[in-house]
Amino acid sequence: QVQLVESGGGLVQAGGSLRLSCAASGRTVSGYAMGWFRQAPGKEREFVGRISWSGGTTHYAESVKGRFTISRDNGKSTVYLQMNSLKPEDTAAYYCAVHVLYRGTDSSQQDYAYWGQGTQVTVSS
Repeated sequence: QVQLVESGGGLVQAGGSLRLSCAASGRTVSGYAMGWFRQAPGKEREFVGRISWSGGTTHYAESVKGRFTISRDNGKSTVYLQMNSLKPEDTAAYYCAVHVLYRGTDSSQQDYAYWGQGTQVTVSS
């Protein structure tokens, strides 16, 4: 079993930055790709980005491309989401998850498991 714990959320002004962390415990996740998703109030949870098991490949949603960067430290069993140039529309609860099933797409939530409890990011205008 894998447990994921997100941290690093908070309140930030538009244009600011935050770095989220996703710490894994239990079974190792170093051999798995990891994803970040977010869910704003009243909206469906949406894909933010994904990083390969090695960290060598990343893929981002168009809405965050060029502003967000995913990285990982397999030695620390931790995945990071660096968020720059934040906008009010980035306000959401952010979740990490393990990409356990690859069916040709990175963004399908059904292919992810072991979701964390989420960390809230609020961007004020």
